[in-house]
Order: sequence, then structure tokens, then C-alpha cells
Amino acid sequence: MRRVFIIVFYSLFFSPIFSQTEKKLIILHTNDMHSRLTGYGPESSYTPLSINDDKTVGGFARIAALIREEKEKSPSNTIVVDAGDFLMGTLFQALEVKTGIELHLMKKMGYDVGCLGNHEFDFGPDKLASIIRSALNQGEIPKILIGNSVFDKKNTGDDQLEDLFRNNVLSRNTVIDINGLKVGFFSLIGINAAKDAPKSVPVKFSKQTAFARRMVKELKDKKCDIIVCLSHSGVTKDKKGEWDGEDVELAENVKGINLIVGGHTHTQLDKPIMVKGIPIVQAGDYSRFVGRLSLSWNGTTLKVDEYKLLPVDDRIMGDRVINDLVEHQKELVSEDVLKPLGMIYDKPVAESGFKLECEENGDFEGSNLGPLVADAIQYYVNKHNPLGTDLSMVAVGMIFEKILPGKICAPDIFRVMPLGSGSDDVPGYALSRLYVTGKELKNILEILQVAYKSAPENYIFYSGIRVEYNPDKGFFKKIRKIEIVKKDGTKVNVDFSRKNKTLYSITADSYMLEFIGIIKKKSFGLINVVPKDAEGRKVTDMKMAVIDMDSKKSGVQEGKEWLALIEFLMQMKDTNSDSIPDIDNKYSVPVKCFVSVK
Repeated sequence: MRRVFIIVFYSLFFSPIFSQTEKKLIILHTNDMHSRLTGYGPESSYTPLSINDDKTVGGFARIAALIREEKEKSPSNTIVVDAGDFLMGTLFQALEVKTGIELHLMKKMGYDVGCLGNHEFDFGPDKLASIIRSALNQGEIPKILIGNSVFDKKNTGDDQLEDLFRNNVLSRNTVIDINGLKVGFFSLIGINAAKDAPKSVPVKFSKQTAFARRMVKELKDKKCDIIVCLSHSGVTKDKKGEWDGEDVELAENVKGINLIVGGHTHTQLDKPIMVKGIPIVQAGDYSRFVGRLSLSWNGTTLKVDEYKLLPVDDRIMGDRVINDLVEHQKELVSEDVLKPLGMIYDKPVAESGFKLECEENGDFEGSNLGPLVADAIQYYVNKHNPLGTDLSMVAVGMIFEKILPGKICAPDIFRVMPLGSGSDDVPGYALSRLYVTGKELKNILEILQVAYKSAPENYIFYSGIRVEYNPDKGFFKKIRKIEIVKKDGTKVNVDFSRKNKTLYSITADSYMLEFIGIIKKKSFGLINVVPKDAEGRKVTDMKMAVIDMDSKKSGVQEGKEWLALIEFLMQMKDTNSDSIPDIDNKYSVPVKCFVSVK
């Protein structure tokens, strides 16, 4: 009887005390915002300071208002984080080295911690360091985690970034004390993301699993209750439709992580993926959603109470202070970038009656946007350079955004092809040209017809050629016929026998054309393509392949894909008499250069 009394006594009086030790934590998170300060959708329709009147989603002013509202509900236990690739994707990136506005804005919006993704390295380590320094000149920035980045002890190309690390501006991990909890954060750049960061050199990235285990140990030594990994790695689905990918492997192989907030794969997870009790979350891309994760910690176990994606749309009245700062930045972009090119930020350059898209994780083979971009490059180079080009190429992985129905401004077009920089002040990779023999051209096309099978971003759209191929044939035996299509529509057959020494020109952005120089490695030594100039001399420096778009001016006037696309659209017919060119209806369906012949 006494024993029963003791049990009842403890259950009545001590259980409430134990339950009161449970502590609540709310984590708001984003990933892959890609400089979408003004949201995802046509620039001309974005109205963040009014509600229920536009279809554009996202935008920093709206995110700021949402974060403020969530923090007002739970002021003592809310943390806001970003899982990388907050930079690169709009014209705003063009002034980041000078102004560093985005990190400064993120701090004012309420972000506590962010991390570097692969695209933060797009301008190289030194310019990334300059961006961060410029942001610091504006004021405070979130704590930025540098993940498993490894600095080169001999090469000076990453010294400025390393200096920020030594001065604790950048960190491997950080700890936030909140609501009686010590929450530790570290970040990772995954294997695939590291491959997508060629401009990070001389910075390299250490092995993810070993690094994660080291970070867990360090954070446990700091007496952290909860350990969160901001992982710019991502998740995918396997052939069975089950969740897989680097974040799943991380959860399976590293003990001690309590939560993985992911990025890189632009995956919209409506509920956490649970792996060995570890929740994995990701909020899509372009700031269309903010993830809200409500957690409970009882001293040993982290429990998910609720998870939802909060839509960032025109039901939210944007924050006026943040919007004013964004508007000021728009004025700077218009003055510094667009005005010298004869453009105005909000002025339509074309309009479309249909959607054009190219989804790397969707039906990219059925894209109608890829062929349009390839045709634009072909038109642009043949118009502005005396040598022109025989064919032009663009990869799925270089196309970032759709063209939606309605009026389209220059910033909308830039977002389609936003990557990289050249040797001038105009954003975007420089268009470049190489020459190959007919045999080499066939081999390149054969490899590209296979390369995308394991990496969809390598799927290529072409302009200027017609190719007959049999997909059922073996390696290097698929292509039967290649024709060069001239401006007037006439076709010239390509002789791809070894005896034919005629050179054929290939145009693409400088980033993509580097692929041709490493085809021997990609084909495991089976073939070797020697990139050449118009005279047949071997090209060893890709800078020599950059096309001069105006030989009358001194120096090399670089061409960019987004400028090619704008010019191509602007020469199209105005079919509805509103003084705005309309995108040719032939692009409402995919335009194919490869014809299957069996």
C-alpha cells in the first residue's frame, strides 16, 4: 500500500515539474533566395506595400514583415536562419562588391545566422570577401558560417576571405543562447554544390562527414543542447520515389546532429523528412516560402511540434523600411548597370502570351525556353561579330528562371541567365567561341547526348544545326548526320571523316565552353578535342576565346547571354499594336535541333 501511495504521489506532484522543463524553440528558415530582393515574378507587377493586387511572390520587404510578425508572437525563442545561396540571381548582384546591401538587409530583416553556398563563390574568394566587407560598412550582418571550406596555404587568391575568418567575421560554427537553451550551428557545402563552385579556387572543400563529426564534437564541448546543421547539400528522390541525397546520408552517418536545415536542391518540403529521428527541412527557393519549425526540447530529445511553409505573397503588407532600401538599390542598379546599356529598369522590352520554362528537375527535354536562348545567342553573335558562329549552345544548368506571360523588363530577362562575370563591369559570363573539326564536333555532340543522363544540368540546347541520330545505337555511334543551318535557312552537310580539316565554330558562355577543353578527361581518355581559334591554332587560355562584339571600340566588348536574349526579343514583331514586341508564337512549343531517325 505504501508503495502505491508513493507512485501516486510522484505522478501527481512531480510529473508537472518534469513537463515544465520542456523548452520551446522556433526556427524560421530560407534557402536559395538568389538575390530575389523584389520577389519571384515579373518586376513590373511587384507591389509589396499593398495587398491582394499582384501575383509576384517573395521579396525582402514581405519576408521582413513576416519575420517581424513571427518574432512578435514568440519573441524569446525564435531564431531565423538561411541555408546558403542568398546571393546571385538578379541584377542586384552586380553592385554587391560595391555596396554589400544584401547581407545588411538580411540582418535588418531579422536573420541571425546564414551560411555560404556554392553561388556565394561565383565571383571568386577575393570578391566574396569584398562583398562581406562592403556589407560590414553598411552596418551589422548575420553571423555567417563558412562550413567545410579549406583555405590554400600557398595561394594568395583566398587570403582576403581567410582574413575575415581569422577575425571571426566568418566562422565554422556559432552558438546562440535562447530561452535557456544553447543552440549550436555549423554549416556544410555538399559534394554536388562544391562541384558547382568552380570559381571558389583556390578554396577547396573538405570531406563532409568527417567535418560534420568534428563540428558536432566542438559544439558538444561548448555544452550545446541542440546542434543544427545548415547544409547546402540537399535532398533528391531515388528511383523508388524515396527521399535520398546528401542530407539523408548526413543524418544516417553523423550522430549528434539534431536538425538539418537544407538548401542547394531548391526542394520544397511541406513536411520534414525524418531520418533516424533527425528532421530535415528545406523551403524551396527564391524566397517564395519561409519555413517555420516549432520544436520542443526535454533535455534529451528534440521533438517536432509543428512544421509548415509560410507563403510569402501579396497577402503580406511589406516592411516599408526594407522596401525603401530595396528601391534605393534599384535606382543604383538602373543608373550604374542599365543606363549605360541604354535600358530603363521598369521599361518593358517584350511581352509574352505564354509561359516559357526550363526546369532542371522537370521536363527539361521538353523546354521551350532553352531553344529560345540558344537562338538568341546565335542571332546576337552573327549580328555583331564579322566571323559570326556556326552553332550556339546553352546548358539547362545555366537557365535559372521562367519567362511568365505578360510584360517583361530587362531585370526579368537577366534572371533567366544571371550567372557569372567577365572582365568588364557588365554582369554575366562572356560569350566565347572555339573552333573544332567536323570529327571533333561529332564527338562533342555524342558526349553531350550522354553527359546529361547522370547530370541533368548538362543537357544542351542548340541553334544553327540540325542533327539526325539514333538513340538506340551505342557510344559514339548515335549521330548519323550533322547539318549547319545558315541564316537564310540553307543547310550545309558536315563531313565528320578524319580527312576533313574544315573548322566549325561553337559559341557558348565562357563557363560552358571550358567543358570542351576537358572532354578527354570526361571521356576517360577515349577522345581528345583540341580547342582552336579561327586560324586553327590551339587555344590554351580561354580568355582568348572571348568574342568581341564591337571591333570599332578599343579592347574587347564582351557579349552576355542576357543581353543577347533582350536584343533577340526586341527585334520580334509587335503583334497586338501596343508598341511592345511579342515573343514569336513558334516558341510556345519546344523547337528541336536533334531529330530521332532509326
